[in-house]
Amino acid sequence: MKIGLGLYRESLTPENFRFARQAGATHIVAHLTNYFRGRDPSLSAGSEKEGWGDCSTDELWTYEDFSGLVKTVRDNGLEIAAIENFSPRFWSDILLDGPDRAKQIEGLKRLIRDAGHAGIPCIGYNFSIAGVWGWSRGPFARGDAMSVGLDLAAIDPDLPLPDGVVWNMRYRAGRPDAEPVTVSSDELWQRLGAFLRDIVPVAEEAGVILAAHPDDPPAEALRGAARLVNRPEKYDRLMDIVDSPSNGLELCLGSLQEMPGTDEIYGHVRRFARRGRIGYIHFRNVRGKVPNYHETFVDDGDIDMAEIVRILRDENYDGVIIPDHTPEMSCDAPWHAGKAFALGYMRALVQNAAALGPSQSIQSTSIRMQA
Repeated sequence: MKIGLGLYRESLTPENFRFARQAGATHIVAHLTNYFRGRDPSLSAGSEKEGWGDCSTDELWTYEDFSGLVKTVRDNGLEIAAIENFSPRFWSDILLDGPDRAKQIEGLKRLIRDAGHAGIPCIGYNFSIAGVWGWSRGPFARGDAMSVGLDLAAIDPDLPLPDGVVWNMRYRAGRPDAEPVTVSSDELWQRLGAFLRDIVPVAEEAGVILAAHPDDPPAEALRGAARLVNRPEKYDRLMDIVDSPSNGLELCLGSLQEMPGTDEIYGHVRRFARRGRIGYIHFRNVRGKVPNYHETFVDDGDIDMAEIVRILRDENYDGVIIPDHTPEMSCDAPWHAGKAFALGYMRALVQNAAALGPSQSIQSTSIRMQA
C-alpha cells in the first residue's frame, strides 16, 4: 500500500508538496476543478443556488495540462496517482442526457487519451446529478473539531436543482423559465451504462482506470434526482456493465459505511479488493448512517481502520490510500493539522501491516458459520 494526499487545484503548490513528503506521502491525487477556492480549503456544501462555484468557463484539460502536472509533481519528489473528478462543464449533458451529449463524449475521450499519454494512471469520477450536497459544517468531531455531517431532517432533500447547476456547480447561466430537473433511478443507470460503454474501451486503450466514487451522501434521492451507488452491491452492478480492468472503483470507506442497511463494510471491502478493480481508496471514518451521521477523526468512528488494512494486506492491495475529508484542528493551520494527523495514523498502520495479526472479520464470519 502507498500513502497519498489529495490536493485541490489552488493547493497544488511546492509548499504543500513538501508537506506531503514530510507527512510520509509518496503520491498525489490532484483535483483540477477549482470547487474549493483558496490554498487551505474548508469543506462546505456551498450555496443553494450556486453550489461550490462557477465552472462555466472551464476549458477541456489537455495533454499539456496533464504532462505539466506530472512533471511538476515529480520534480517535487512525488508521483501522480490520479486526477479526481471531471469539471461538471465537461460532461453536464452526459449526466443530464442533454443535446450536447455526443460532443461531450468525444471531448472526454480526448481528455482520457491525453491523460494516459501524459502518464496519469487513474481518473476518479462521481456519476451524480446533485453531487456532494446536503451536509453542514459543525463541531462534530472529537474535541469539538470542525467536521461535516448530515441530518436529513434538518434540510429539504427535495429542494429543486437550480437550472444550470449540476454536480453542485454552475456550468452555465440559469434560464428563468426552465423546468426543474428530475431523474429516476432507471434513467440514471441507463445514462451510466451508455457512458461506460462509450468511454471504458478508450480508457482501457489509454491505460487509464476510471474509478467511480459512491454517492456522498448515499441517500435514495436528492434535489429531484435518484442516487446511483448508494448500496455496496450497486458497485458490483456498475463493474458488471463493462467487465474491464479500466472500469474500477474509487473506494470511499466513509461513504460505504454511511450507507443504510450495511451492518459492516469489511466483507464488501474484501470482495472489491479481491476483484482487483480498486483505483484508489478514500481512507475516511464516520459515525452513524443516513439519515444522520457525521465525519470523525480517522481513529474515532464506526470503522475499525486497522481491520481495513488487514483486509487490504491479505488481498495484496498495492494501490494508493489517501485521507479524504479530515476534521480541522484548533491551530493556525487547521487543514494541514487535520491531514497530518490522518496521514500519520495511516502510515503507522501500513508500516506495521504485517504485525496487525489475522483479520478479525474473517474470524467473525467463521464463528457465525459454525453457529
